[in-house]
Amino acid sequence: MKRGTKINALLLLVVVALAVLPLVLGLGDHKEEPFAGADAEAETAITEIEPDYEPWFSPLYEPPSGEVESALFALQAALGAGVLAYYFGLRRGRRQGERRAVTGAALADAGADTAPTRAVAGAVPGDAPEGD
Repeated sequence: MKRGTKINALLLLVVVALAVLPLVLGLGDHKEEPFAGADAEAETAITEIEPDYEPWFSPLYEPPSGEVESALFALQAALGAGVLAYYFGLRRGRRQGERRAVTGAALADAGADTAPTRAVAGAVPGDAPEGD
């Protein structure tokens, strides 16, 4: 097994462990909402410390339910992942194009023919195919 494959397998195992272990170990079972977001946790901590706290700002849009809020968050994450994937794909494509251009220029400088050739039965290398 190659070194890169071993590292990828190890990273995948770590990610799976991070996702599964909190559920298996029952972390958060003593809470009403065991896996609430950081916003809810912060709000709870602030109201415990300062019960009369007034927020400086209010949200522009308050989703009608937790399901809608989760759906909007998932949509935001999907759009972000799509933008990142597009950027990295575009960058890789440009790099490959530059490599091909450099390789093609090097071959042309060396006198090699970079145009694709057609195989013709009985043709001698270097001869033009009949009918062209």
